[in-house]
Amino acid sequence: MSTRDLLGYGDRRPDPQWPDNARLAVSIVVNVEEGAELSVSLGDERNESVYDIVEEVTGAPDPCKDTHFDYGTRSGYWRVMELLDRFGVKAYMNCCARALTLSPWLARDAAARGHEIGCHSYRWERHAGMEEAHERAIIARCVAEIREAAGVRPVGWHTRSAPSPNTRRLLVEEGGFLYDSDAYNDDLPFVVDVAGRPHVVLPYSFDTNDMRFQRNGGFVHADDFARYCIDAIDWLWEEGATSPKMMTIGLHLRIIGRPGRIAGLERVLVHIRERGGIWVARRDAIAHHWRDLVGLPRWRDGA
Repeated sequence: MSTRDLLGYGDRRPDPQWPDNARLAVSIVVNVEEGAELSVSLGDERNESVYDIVEEVTGAPDPCKDTHFDYGTRSGYWRVMELLDRFGVKAYMNCCARALTLSPWLARDAAARGHEIGCHSYRWERHAGMEEAHERAIIARCVAEIREAAGVRPVGWHTRSAPSPNTRRLLVEEGGFLYDSDAYNDDLPFVVDVAGRPHVVLPYSFDTNDMRFQRNGGFVHADDFARYCIDAIDWLWEEGATSPKMMTIGLHLRIIGRPGRIAGLERVLVHIRERGGIWVARRDAIAHHWRDLVGLPRWRDGA
């Protein structure tokens, strides 16, 4: 029998009561993956095959792929941070632990700017099929290395692609994760029971996401990204008159950080500011709000 919940809230969606009676909560997620992709040059068993093109170099380092990723930290990061700072937006930095270990300056800089530092596993890889002891060790390593690099521990988690059947339980057992984003199935957060404990899930999104600039994803020009995100914002804002929702906008340093694409993000942020009635928040703030809304005990790191 399937354990999938195909109904969710159905026609009884709760009122999220966002701060200041906002019609919509928007979470900006900046994925930090550069240096965490599979790379023979970093000692991995093979090279990553998915970037601006789809090609895997086998048996040798791949400087083409490496430098495609390196653009994200060398140039894209600064462009994205300047834009978010200009609009006073605080984002969720979805960080692979190895990426921060290789670029601790980025971890410290993002934290100093007020962004949330979350975890995107250790390497940029799926967890499906991982042996439980290995996955548990990876989660512990992520927490330790992100804390060392950023000066704060992650309280949010998001797996690239598919988690394992154990991932969510292992996060809860680790004790310091407030929520995860390993779901794509709703426009509101929800609570699941994990090993007898209530756990908050904040759904993520692959459509309002700059990943669609790559591999025939449908976005070519900056305005493609802007128009799609703005259409989603406007529709959810209208629904928010009676049924407020949450929306995620996914970004990648090496993708949206390109000069031909960054204007799309600027247009989205201008629209959010001019539209009004939108709460732009870090994911930890949304998760805390949701726990309070549904009457869960106050959460603290390690609780």
